[in-house]
Amino acid sequence: EAFPLETVEDLWLCADGRDLHGVLVVGSIECKTLHSHPMTSHPLPELLLLGPGPSPVSQQTLTAMSQPLVGHLDPVFLSIMDRVQGDMRRVFTTENRFTLPVSGTGSAGMEICFTNLVEPGDRVVVGVHGVFGARIVDLVTRLGGEAIEVVSEFGQALDVEGMVAAIRGGPTRLVAFVHAETSTGVLTDPEPIVTAAADVGALTVLDCVTSLGGTPVRIDEWGVDAAFSGTQKCLSVPPGLSPVTFSDRALEKITGRRTPTPSWYLDVGMLSGYWGGDRAYHHTAPISMVYALEAGLKQVHEEGLPARFARHESVAAALYRGLEVLGLDCLVPAESRTPMLTTALLPEGLDEVGLRRAIRERHHIEIGGGLGALKGRVWRIGLMGHGARTTSVLRVLAAIGDVLHEAGQPVDTAAALRAALG
Repeated sequence: EAFPLETVEDLWLCADGRDLHGVLVVGSIECKTLHSHPMTSHPLPELLLLGPGPSPVSQQTLTAMSQPLVGHLDPVFLSIMDRVQGDMRRVFTTENRFTLPVSGTGSAGMEICFTNLVEPGDRVVVGVHGVFGARIVDLVTRLGGEAIEVVSEFGQALDVEGMVAAIRGGPTRLVAFVHAETSTGVLTDPEPIVTAAADVGALTVLDCVTSLGGTPVRIDEWGVDAAFSGTQKCLSVPPGLSPVTFSDRALEKITGRRTPTPSWYLDVGMLSGYWGGDRAYHHTAPISMVYALEAGLKQVHEEGLPARFARHESVAAALYRGLEVLGLDCLVPAESRTPMLTTALLPEGLDEVGLRRAIRERHHIEIGGGLGALKGRVWRIGLMGHGARTTSVLRVLAAIGDVLHEAGQPVDTAAALRAALG
């Protein structure tokens, strides 16, 4: 059966050197075999990255990374920094002056938010409905804060009523939760929680690692005081930078700290000197990664945020339809799912790790396994940024159908692909 390509670039995303057992034939185009790239003695396979991150990166972004290095205080690089900050404000939907990429992955973004905003004894309400909410609790505790956990079962929506009650239950200084929980694929509406925090004078920190660039993030409209993300998800830039933004209210809190910020590298005051008007040296920025982020953000805004969000929603819906035909239920109820990451429940008795390995080795596709309580029970399938395409959906459904058939499951892969195409 023939299935259409959306763009010429989709040929690369679709090609894996086989016709997927007669299920997927791309017109009359011959799909070339994916090759390993010799890097000294360590070849690297070309994989379609459809896990929880990193996500596929465009050739434009890879090319940007290969541009000649300049100094981190070079006038050319300073102008790139300005453009990156402006484009980041647009994707965060904020006017916050302190909006910049922290050197490090999304975990560095988490660290800068809580290291600067939490002091010993602070009461911090944390929503926990996955692994990354639990990490926030761990960090708050390490910083001497009193972490008040509001826990929901993995795969279920965050308990908003429980969050509001906890916020009102004591002298809350800070409220933190995950917008799109990467370990489960649950999306949370921030507004009622942020409103409850503001009512008691508490600041709010939002984890946007997986959501930024794939679904609306409205920092100013929601009233969020600090947020952090990662480049390797829906922005489709290699891992290595963490976009962050702080409101003026958050900066006032940091300025009035009772104790010094316990990190030199992640001190907001010092970083604002380099990324602000003074351009005072703090540390050597990862030049090539900033090139890549500039290119990635340019592609985001060329497409347009509304169109990009609609694309993520469309391909997620296609994946849901195909998974249903293959007999795989989604862990998360439809009203709470993230469009960029889907958690599929496996039938009992199957070797999750072995099947996922077969998908990688035979079909050159990476998907993720479960974390924490979901380990061995689910697959996490990411359709993020550059990888959020119909051809990605077709390839992963065909691969899943293949390995499930081999495992003795009754599947109709062709029907799943037809369902995905609507």
